[in-house]
Amino acid sequence: MNRFISDILWHQWRRIRGFGWNEVALLLAALLILVCVYSVIEFADEVKEGSTQTVDEWILRSLRRVDDRAVPIGPGWMREAGLDLTALGSPVVLILTIGAVIGFLFLRRQYRWVIFTVLTVVSGSVLALLLKFVIARDRPAIVPHLREVTTPSFPSGHAMVSAIVYLTLGTLLMNIVTGRVAKFYCLMIAMLLTFLVGISRIYLGVHYPTDVLAGWMAGIGWALTCWAVIQYSRGGAKHSQLNE
Repeated sequence: MNRFISDILWHQWRRIRGFGWNEVALLLAALLILVCVYSVIEFADEVKEGSTQTVDEWILRSLRRVDDRAVPIGPGWMREAGLDLTALGSPVVLILTIGAVIGFLFLRRQYRWVIFTVLTVVSGSVLALLLKFVIARDRPAIVPHLREVTTPSFPSGHAMVSAIVYLTLGTLLMNIVTGRVAKFYCLMIAMLLTFLVGISRIYLGVHYPTDVLAGWMAGIGWALTCWAVIQYSRGGAKHSQLNE
């Protein structure tokens, strides 16, 4: 029995060793997608049960002055900075950004990436709205909102859609630039923008921390899913050409 298991493991190891970078990247993406999906499901379940409410409210209160819950901690410029950063995840800014990128891709005649970008962002935005109205969590009420909001709280639409948009754009740039350092830089900037947008939503009191965490996980998972699909299709097309 042990011999049989060892033979199977050795056979699988030999297959993995024969994988190229594209296959390894797809495997890692699939693993991260599963982690993201599991995390969103767990967050949603905990939120429904109210298990995270105490911690969520404690964090929001800790970001406001004790004598006046309408005033966030820190110097006055931090509030303006929070409003500026959260605007990076607003629909208007994201639409303008995506529109500019799509125009650039059209000029380069990279129509496949145009379709990829549009489908990823539109479908991700629809998914975010669906999740919001399915979970139907009320916005935080323990501190005054420093930004006007109208939709349900879970997950954070700003965190989720900004993750989808900026990570998608980071992926596009990684396919254009050359060199590992430049590619790593593009990915880090995309992740930094996503992080700052999410943190600003908590600082402004319009989202619980778990809303933002779930938004990040959902956005990363969706962006990775769309990326994996197009990478797999490209690999399949190349394989078909080799067999012709």
